[in-house]
Amino acid sequence: MRKLLLAALAAGGIALSGSALAADYKIMAPAAPGGGWDQTARTMQQALQDEKISGSVQVVNVPGAGGTIGLAQFVNGAKGDPSQLIVGGYVMVGAILTNASPVTLKQVTPIARLTGEYEVIVVPAASDIKDMAGLVAKLKADPGSVSWAGGSAGGTDHITAGLIAKAAGVDPTKVNYVAFSGGGEALAAILGGQVTVGISGYGEFESQIQAGQLRLIGISSDARVAGIDAPTFKESGVDVAIQNWRSVSAGPDLSADQVAAITADIQKMAKSKTWQDALKAKGWADTYLDGDAFKAQLEKDISATEGILKEIGLVK
Repeated sequence: MRKLLLAALAAGGIALSGSALAADYKIMAPAAPGGGWDQTARTMQQALQDEKISGSVQVVNVPGAGGTIGLAQFVNGAKGDPSQLIVGGYVMVGAILTNASPVTLKQVTPIARLTGEYEVIVVPAASDIKDMAGLVAKLKADPGSVSWAGGSAGGTDHITAGLIAKAAGVDPTKVNYVAFSGGGEALAAILGGQVTVGISGYGEFESQIQAGQLRLIGISSDARVAGIDAPTFKESGVDVAIQNWRSVSAGPDLSADQVAAITADIQKMAKSKTWQDALKAKGWADTYLDGDAFKAQLEKDISATEGILKEIGLVK
């Protein structure tokens, strides 16, 4: 229908503006609402529409298994369709390995790395754990007594928990990790006192930290982050630094022209005021990378992640 309309307009000598030709997109967030992928997809939606890069953007959520259920659905349903995109990242790399997923990131078309976000650890305001030293002491006394609420098994949250245990001299395979498919579910468990600590990106806990419901005890950066009042893990004597990253990919079997057009739209979005303002508001680092450079970095990250997961006992 759209092709017929464009042809009719062109035949009638009517000038077509850039916005009239803007592509429509459907972005899959392969997780439940409230988490980092969902926030990323909806921030993309706002930026693409507000900046008139896209005429219409729809976001769909397909949760489960660290994004691998959504990834499988996307690979099968987005072949040759340049209107479909999927948000992913470090968490999905780990989940593919730990779930022995038959579908991998090699079956999609990587477009760009978008953001980076450090991991933070929070406890309920009423917790007897006041800082990282208190957490480490409890972990050393009885690893199983410390339950960690985070995202999918094998993802950045799980990897970080394992690395913290290892750095503290605790067997990382004894970490009592409770995986949630969405940030909202994990948050409810933390606030409800069903788990000892929460681990995720700062953006998922920001409102509750500011409201005094959660206490922020550490962040996984190498140096303190402006605007986030927390010591680094290293400052607290835990030699761990890690950054989560999020990306966007397109479907399989696209032409070079289709990939170039999608990449151009994502580049415009990443440079736009709407997107840049959102990065600042959410505490996301601008780690934009596309093309061959992103593909090469993705291969390195997959290899490094496999090594870490073997080291902490999540992959054999």
